[in-house]
Amino acid sequence: MDSQLLLVLLLLLLRASGLWGQGPSEEKLPEEEVPEEDGILVLSRHTLGLALREHPALLVEFYAPWCGHCKALAPEYSKAAALLAAESAKTRLAKVDGPAEPELTQEFAVTEYPTLKFFRDGNRTHPEEYTGPREAESIAEWLRRRVGSSATRLEDEESTQALIDAKDIVVIGFFQDLEDEDVATFLALAQDALDMTFGLTDRPQLFQKFGLTKDTVVLFKKFDEGRADFPVDGELGLDQGDLSHFLLTHSMHLITEYNSQTSPKIFAARILNHLLLFINQTLASHRELLAGFGEAAPPFRGQTPCRQVLFVVVDVGDNNHHVLQYFGLKAEEAPTLRFINMETTKKYTPSDGGPVTAASVTAFCHAVLNGKVKPYLLSQEVPADWDQRPVKTLVGKNFEQVAFDETKNVFIKFYAPWCTHCKEMAPAWEALAEKYRNREDIIIAELDATANELEAFAVHGFPTLKYFPAGPGRKVIEYKSTRDLETFSKFLDNGGELPEEEPTEEPLAPLPEMPANSTSEPKEEL
Repeated sequence: MDSQLLLVLLLLLLRASGLWGQGPSEEKLPEEEVPEEDGILVLSRHTLGLALREHPALLVEFYAPWCGHCKALAPEYSKAAALLAAESAKTRLAKVDGPAEPELTQEFAVTEYPTLKFFRDGNRTHPEEYTGPREAESIAEWLRRRVGSSATRLEDEESTQALIDAKDIVVIGFFQDLEDEDVATFLALAQDALDMTFGLTDRPQLFQKFGLTKDTVVLFKKFDEGRADFPVDGELGLDQGDLSHFLLTHSMHLITEYNSQTSPKIFAARILNHLLLFINQTLASHRELLAGFGEAAPPFRGQTPCRQVLFVVVDVGDNNHHVLQYFGLKAEEAPTLRFINMETTKKYTPSDGGPVTAASVTAFCHAVLNGKVKPYLLSQEVPADWDQRPVKTLVGKNFEQVAFDETKNVFIKFYAPWCTHCKEMAPAWEALAEKYRNREDIIIAELDATANELEAFAVHGFPTLKYFPAGPGRKVIEYKSTRDLETFSKFLDNGGELPEEEPTEEPLAPLPEMPANSTSEPKEEL
């Protein structure tokens, strides 16, 4: 009994002291504050949850301190934060040091830097990835169109005309029912088309003012024909892909001058065929050709995608050497035309070499589109000493004769002069050629695939190594193993095969497509 009484007294004492029932789980820790740098929230695994609770619209950049692209983005990112802060916007910008926060990079599947993800209403599981331009105004506008409406609601003629007058390109959706799902499609497209201003209306008087009787998306522009209409299909509704293609196509000038500012839009338009007029803009006689070139353009704008042609002018006197090189041209060859299919990269040149007129341009386009012109292939001239060194020099003009010689086993390196991987393997390739130089049945060769094109196949990365065994059938074997003398030798001695224990594949440098062809921003892999 004494022991029981002692236990009761001890429990009462513990309760009175306040220790009873208090465990670590009930201890309230002070909530960590989120630090800021230049208006940007600096997040960690401990503070991300707090930031998501406090900010219903949060754009987070995952960066690496060593990443050059991240360093280039940093000032624009801060400017975007300042722009939004000046508007008292509800959106905040934040950043996470990826290498220092591996749990977060794993949670959000970050595989390259910088990666930007937009979190809405604290939803941690389905953030939207930002893929827009990396300039401050574009970042801010992208966020504005997600937090607010992506199109201005228009109620009267005055506000509508003011919007049209304010910008070079304005897109207005005329919909009789703003609750229709076509309107949602229109607004979704407007969220990402940052280089255009969007409006929206259901007012009958505005339909009447602009001569419309049915739902239509109208692009107003301060150049060319001034207006382009996209009627909504009454049965199928509004297709976002078709509308996007229409807006990209008609937001461009009938003739687009190629330069660093216009090239991203030229390729983003996804127009299959491009016709390029190469001229020297400093020469009056060349500039006079633009009238006929432009006169031929309109009929090729409204065609079906496979017959649509984008008309582009390239000034050979400007900083466009890379474009000339891609087409195998020299500046003194201007004025001249070139046609390219962007999907196949096949290039075409007029056969007659006559003057550039509206009639000759139209005839050339129709001839290519109707399959009446054969594509041309770039080739350097065959060097006089092409076969004098251990490594033989191939070009487009002698490739077929050497590679498919039925009496020889030919091993060819397809390279680019700027390719680091190609330069690294060059000593091993020279050593291989030296080793087999006295073998009459083996040829070791190389071909600059940036200056020579082949009808047999396309080269998509550098270096590409292909083996052409002796005998009939034009057989080709691609080599994908280690690039060293020992493995090369095993491959040749084994008749174009490697033992099973040699599966290693080495990296390739990608082949550049037509100059400046990408609108996507560069990133660095983890």
